[in-house]
Amino acid sequence: MKAQMIKTLIAAAIASSLSAPSFANNVDAMADQIEPQVIKWRRHFHQHPELSNREFNTAKTIEKYLKSLGLKTETGIARTGVVAVLDSGKPGPVVALRADMDGLPVIESVDLPFASKAKSEYNGKQVGVMHACGHDTHMAMLMGAAKILVANKDKLRGKVKFIFQPAEEGAPNGETGGAEVMVKEGVLNNPDVDVIFGLHISSDTDVGVVAYRAGGIMAAVDPFKIVVKGKQAHGAYPWLSIDPIVTSAQIIMGLQTVVSREAKLIDSAAVVTVGSIHGGNRSNIIPSQVEIVGTIRTLDENVRKKVHAGVHRKAEFIAKSMGATAEVTLPLDYSYPVTYNDPKLMAEMLPVLTATAGKSNVKEVNPVTGAEDFAFFQEKVPGVYLFVGGKPKNLAVDKAPAHHTPFFKIDESGMKLGVKLLTNLTIDYMAKH
Repeated sequence: MKAQMIKTLIAAAIASSLSAPSFANNVDAMADQIEPQVIKWRRHFHQHPELSNREFNTAKTIEKYLKSLGLKTETGIARTGVVAVLDSGKPGPVVALRADMDGLPVIESVDLPFASKAKSEYNGKQVGVMHACGHDTHMAMLMGAAKILVANKDKLRGKVKFIFQPAEEGAPNGETGGAEVMVKEGVLNNPDVDVIFGLHISSDTDVGVVAYRAGGIMAAVDPFKIVVKGKQAHGAYPWLSIDPIVTSAQIIMGLQTVVSREAKLIDSAAVVTVGSIHGGNRSNIIPSQVEIVGTIRTLDENVRKKVHAGVHRKAEFIAKSMGATAEVTLPLDYSYPVTYNDPKLMAEMLPVLTATAGKSNVKEVNPVTGAEDFAFFQEKVPGVYLFVGGKPKNLAVDKAPAHHTPFFKIDESGMKLGVKLLTNLTIDYMAKH
């Protein structure tokens, strides 16, 4: 029923897209005019990345810029977050626009004049730091949109809340951060936000293309840990042991059937991946315990609950069958819900995408099993999250550098569309509400 409702809403939006509303006439012209500045901001952030919850200089740069636009800022939200409000002075909705700020513990391998040479400490280790997921472009695009919206203040009705969010990639061990903390600290209140828009650059999507999906577009993420406890013995006498390594091997294989035999995959995808297993320290000693660490990705809340229950059941009962025990911690540390685009809002905004990017450049896509903590905002208010192309059109998709790798690279010409989308979504929503 939900899937049919989404299809109906999107079909209606597509039908109405030919008569899409008119936007401020100078948005395109202003986006062209400020593109060099947007690229300059992006290159600055790229050359000087900072890790999650450590975005101190990044925050200062953003705060200084927002103040230069005449906006009053709030800082220190969720440690390093920056928020500013543009008040049109006229009654209307509150539209929030969000960009994430943090880099990743990755050593850059791209030969660029503004490549990162930054070093930092992450979970007690010295690491390189790189904007290997495009958050530098997200900040630059939102700064560009802020400039245009301030210049068009007289055409707005209501308020715009600019949210620059730290720690999207997850806080360091022992810390909290990101969208979840911003929400808890009241970022969606005072003034109360009606809708929120966000976007992500995509290194494997053509420049000029905007990708969307109603409903779940990115997965919920739930890391887990399973501690398998047995009985230690000499490796030459395994009958004297309760072997947690063999038990763990059976649990890992059993976990694969949670998805392949219990999840209705024709309705919604799911993933259970084991990424780490540790146990023992000698070839001739069967250890007393083994630790298994992994991740669960789901795109539907009911499937999420079912997979969680399945992981507990498989681990605990397989261990019991071997005479061992299994202690499951789920979620392990952090947990993100499904990034869920409100179907009604998505349908309402689809004509804006068409009018901004051109009908041939608006692509409905399948959901992805990557995760985004933008989902915490969407739990509280209707929101839309989009992908914007950052791949040169002459580059084959299989040659595009992947996100979260040392070779990540985007075509900066793709940012102009992001600036226009954030601006036009805001103007159009205000005009309609």
